[in-house]
Amino acid sequence: MTTIANPKLSVVQEKGQVTIPSEIREKLGIKKGDFVAFVETEQGVLITPREVVATEALEKIAALLKEKGITLEELMASGRDLRGTIIEEDYGVKPDA
Repeated sequence: MTTIANPKLSVVQEKGQVTIPSEIREKLGIKKGDFVAFVETEQGVLITPREVVATEALEKIAALLKEKGITLEELMASGRDLRGTIIEEDYGVKPDA
């Protein structure tokens, strides 16, 4: 198990709420109303700003697209075509070309 130097502690409240220490919130730019993601790991729980999780997911998607030889433009065009087909089949409306 990895040891963490100088851990910051917080008490779990009745409804499962914890306070992220101000030093960490400031360092990561987390403000009131921001979303954070909870990721379960072998060592415990990792809390990250939602933006970080989204960025990592987009990087993974980009790597897979590159591996398959698909450009972002091709993926978007494919999505538009598929959306048009679904709209036509489900609602009987032919999308504008």
